[in-house]
Amino acid sequence: MIDRISKFTNSTSFLNASKVTIASVVPVLVLNFIGHFEIGFTIALGAFFTYPSDVPSSLSHKIKGLIVASFIVSGVNLLVNLAYPYPFLFYPFLVLLLFLCSMISVYGQRATLVSFSALLSISLSFGHLHTGLEAFEYSGFIFIGGILYLIVSLVFHFVQPYKYVELQIAEGIKLTAKYLKLRGDLWSPEANRKAIIEKQLSVQVDLNLIHEDLRKMLIGNQNASATTSQNRKMLLVFITLVEIQELALYTSFDHSKLHEKFAKHPDVLRTYQNVAYKLASTLKKLSKNVHHISVYVDKNDLKNELDALEFAIFDYEKSLGKDDAAEGVLMLTNMLKYAKNQVGKIKIIQRAFSLAMQSYKLKDKDKELEKFLTPQYYPLRTLIENLSYSSSIFRHSLRLTITIMIGLIIGGLLNVQNTYWILLTIVVIMRPGYGLTKERSYNRIFGTILGGVIAFGIVLIIQNHFALSILSIVCMLLGISFTQINYKISATFVTMYVVFIYGILVPNIVQVIQFRVIDTLAGATLAFLANQFLWPAWEFINTPIHIENSIRANRNYLKEIADFYNIKGEIPTSYRLARKNAFVEIGNLMTSFQRMMQEPKSKQKTLPLVNKLVVLNHSILSALASLSTYIQSHQTTSASESFNYIIKTILSNLDHSISILRNEIIITDTFFDKEDVTLQFEELKRINFTRLIKDDELDKETRQAKMQEAQMVIEQLIWMSNLAEKILKITEEFKATNPD
Repeated sequence: MIDRISKFTNSTSFLNASKVTIASVVPVLVLNFIGHFEIGFTIALGAFFTYPSDVPSSLSHKIKGLIVASFIVSGVNLLVNLAYPYPFLFYPFLVLLLFLCSMISVYGQRATLVSFSALLSISLSFGHLHTGLEAFEYSGFIFIGGILYLIVSLVFHFVQPYKYVELQIAEGIKLTAKYLKLRGDLWSPEANRKAIIEKQLSVQVDLNLIHEDLRKMLIGNQNASATTSQNRKMLLVFITLVEIQELALYTSFDHSKLHEKFAKHPDVLRTYQNVAYKLASTLKKLSKNVHHISVYVDKNDLKNELDALEFAIFDYEKSLGKDDAAEGVLMLTNMLKYAKNQVGKIKIIQRAFSLAMQSYKLKDKDKELEKFLTPQYYPLRTLIENLSYSSSIFRHSLRLTITIMIGLIIGGLLNVQNTYWILLTIVVIMRPGYGLTKERSYNRIFGTILGGVIAFGIVLIIQNHFALSILSIVCMLLGISFTQINYKISATFVTMYVVFIYGILVPNIVQVIQFRVIDTLAGATLAFLANQFLWPAWEFINTPIHIENSIRANRNYLKEIADFYNIKGEIPTSYRLARKNAFVEIGNLMTSFQRMMQEPKSKQKTLPLVNKLVVLNHSILSALASLSTYIQSHQTTSASESFNYIIKTILSNLDHSISILRNEIIITDTFFDKEDVTLQFEELKRINFTRLIKDDELDKETRQAKMQEAQMVIEQLIWMSNLAEKILKITEEFKATNPD
């Protein structure tokens, strides 16, 4: 229990919640003490509005982003107050303002959160309407709250500049350990491999988010922190984690075939599985010790596991004889090499967090790293291009604007006490996707009712305002902490916080809870209905785009690998960018698939085909990582015409799949004859065999090993070729089922 509490309080969610809680509570306490509670509360609102836009980024982007967010949330509040006295002007103006604030989301993650904050500010402005000079003063206090939050955030940054990065690194290491554990699970004879791959893809989605955060924090600060060893160390750890994941994909085998081959020697595979589990557990323990100067180092146990695998291989070869065991020994030896490589990567991370690495330099690893960041610029053209029905953000903005206006009208007609609670619920719950809106609606209603009941019981027992104040602060902290972790729990604590505040301010707490529940039900119902009937953004509309992006990313990754194989030399930045995009896009495709699973059955007609394409794209990414790792870790000969011909056939099939998804005309002359492809595979085998036979400098064992390694590369090409053909076939079926 203590470990869980410690883990929770030492998380990024709790860290972020601590910042906004301090920025919100301090002005209320200080100004309430001198008799200006309302001013303190308004400043607290400004801090609360600005907080969501504090996303991972470089220090300069953080400062600029929070200042802009403070201007926007205070500005929209001022505009609502100034226009409200003129009904004929106000309502058309409010529609335009809501729509424009929603459309800000086209500019990316930070803009999406600024948009959310602006909509919150507009909604809450109906609970605190002012005119004349008071409107300017109120807006000014909100701006001060935003700047106060910026100051608190900067204090946290300078006191512990790498705290957030360390927490994200720890989470990244833990997820990578989970990824390796799932790879180990594949080696169980009874394993449900389809379910395991889906879990892997789910972990991949989470890893993509953390990797993107770390890129923004570490690469974005690279120029300003060129002399900071901590920044370089964290960057080294991040790069190594990416390499560990790619290396894990390298061990892509036909597990059914392997279990059949080693049916009489299951202990060998079990020994390898133990190594895989040990690698995962070592990383998991390392993630728990990432904040310590001397971290957990599992050298002896890792060595013991590797020694056990070597002995198992030796025993296998001895029992079968050198000739009969040759193929199996090669497979097992490659698995042993993989494990040793992973151990080397883990040791790099271990050393990075030890004193011995304080002056470590990244050498050439950090060249052109800025290219890995998503460019941050905000041209007006982007907004204009999205002003069309084809844009999902445009449809969501239109849907959200209309729903808020309906909520406002219903609140006015029914003379609801706190109309802004309905509006707040709509803004907080409503998301572009049906599934997420439905889930958040349920969680919001459940959390509101549960929180109201619990808080009401506490208020009946505890009448002391000081005690209720302490409880409200704790509930605020926990409510914000759980926002990204568990929205149901978050909604529960937020409701308790609201009830405790009203328990201090007003006598009739029963009425407050009653209105809170009714308004939440009304807002959640409106949000759910709007997402179902007002230009719904069903995922099957967006899925073809994600499928296309994933296929294209894999295609570009293969092209970079083939170019490197032909040219040799150092690995170019374009290769690493292609690798990053391939991992990101398979994660995006998996996320799209998960959203589709949350939608009504009538909207899941293509779900089985999408599932197949997710698995096929993940499989081809595994094959690409395997080929890439091989050509980087071995001295390869010059690429033959047969090799390039086969690569062209794979690229052609992937290009045709993309063309089908884009409704483009396919030129039939570009298709490759299957018999020619088979002949090229035979020619590639013959070329490699001839080269190795003629190389007199190689001894018998080395020659045999190289021939078998060459055979493995050919098998990877065969596998990729088959996968590309399957992707093309399933894409044709998918497009026939989903022509629009």
